[in-house]
Amino acid sequence: MYTVAVSREFIANHFLIGGDWGSENFPHAHHYVAELSIESPSLDRHGYLVDIVEIEAALNNTVGYFRDSMLNDKPEFAGLNPSIEHFSRIICELLLAQIKPPGTGSINVKLWENATCWAAYRRAF
Repeated sequence: MYTVAVSREFIANHFLIGGDWGSENFPHAHHYVAELSIESPSLDRHGYLVDIVEIEAALNNTVGYFRDSMLNDKPEFAGLNPSIEHFSRIICELLLAQIKPPGTGSINVKLWENATCWAAYRRAF
């Protein structure tokens, strides 16, 4: 199984809804690290799983969309608590729409909200 991965750091704001989470119920920022990895048993005709330049462009575009924003105001979070679980899925789906890996495999987004806490979402293609 081949794996290629890229990560990017960014800051975004949010507040949690639907429960009593103390200070998390008020607007605050996180220094996120988004790690994108793609796995597949096959490579394209050039020996790439996906060209890393294509991966970097998609990740830069996606992270740029969320950078310095209030996640609660983004349409992707309408009706959702902006948890890192939901956020990792949303990032994964946006990236898969931009990256077209060959064959079959999976795309995984691991989203760190601090040095010790992360959530991930994995989707087959």
